[in-house]
Amino acid sequence: MNKQLQICALLLLSFGFTSQTSFAQMRGWEVGGWLGASNYFGDLNTNFRLNRLHLAGGLGGRYNLNDRLGIRVGLNAGKISAYDSDSKNIYEQRRNLHFWSTIADATAQFEFNFFPYVHGHRDYFFTPYMFAGPAFFWYNPKAELDGTTYNLREMGTEGQFRGEEYNTAQGALTYGIGFKIDLSYRWSLDFALSGRKIFTDYLDDVHGTYADIRDVRSQRGDIAAALADRSGEPPIGLPGRQRGNGKNNDAYATIGIGLNYYFGSIRCPGITK
Repeated sequence: MNKQLQICALLLLSFGFTSQTSFAQMRGWEVGGWLGASNYFGDLNTNFRLNRLHLAGGLGGRYNLNDRLGIRVGLNAGKISAYDSDSKNIYEQRRNLHFWSTIADATAQFEFNFFPYVHGHRDYFFTPYMFAGPAFFWYNPKAELDGTTYNLREMGTEGQFRGEEYNTAQGALTYGIGFKIDLSYRWSLDFALSGRKIFTDYLDDVHGTYADIRDVRSQRGDIAAALADRSGEPPIGLPGRQRGNGKNNDAYATIGIGLNYYFGSIRCPGITK
């Protein structure tokens, strides 16, 4: 778990279970959807470029435990891509790889509101918040060669034997920050920046070193060999030479704005002596 996730977890644990206001306890479901953009970071985007943002969106439901705590589940989808031709790194330009993929995930996240948040309240109608939780995602990297699109996993571009290809369904952790604000008692807006810590380095089909092109050709054919090393003449794809940075996993992130409808009601606290 990286530093950001550790900070999220500590704050949620330290504040989440002790937070409670005296004026009301807000419980109930709210559902809605969001639209925004998705972006990829990894071996084909090592300098955190944001020049290939793609449309993303999703549907979700949040259960408000009270005015500070919530649990949200969601289904999200978008597109990610990267091209070595966009890089300023000379070696990456020579490598000349690219990919794109549709990516879809299911998330379950625990949310903590920094301020008390009660739908329809005159004073407590907005709050920044943070969230973290598990996710499960699916991807399938593709690339184009001579006008035809190919599934890269099937090509064994780094010398994988048949039956040893990477899995395109993986677990992940989702985390991020957001801002909620009421439009009315029932309707609210939700702005969120969400990252995914994933446990694979094959989001882009690039991980470690170049395989022997002769082996790739004999196992998968000429097209697989051409997709494995696209550096042209003279080729840089010598066996054992670095193709990607296998020490760091890939990642993707989304940013968006959502519209939610609240089905719950405000539960006034009991009178205490």
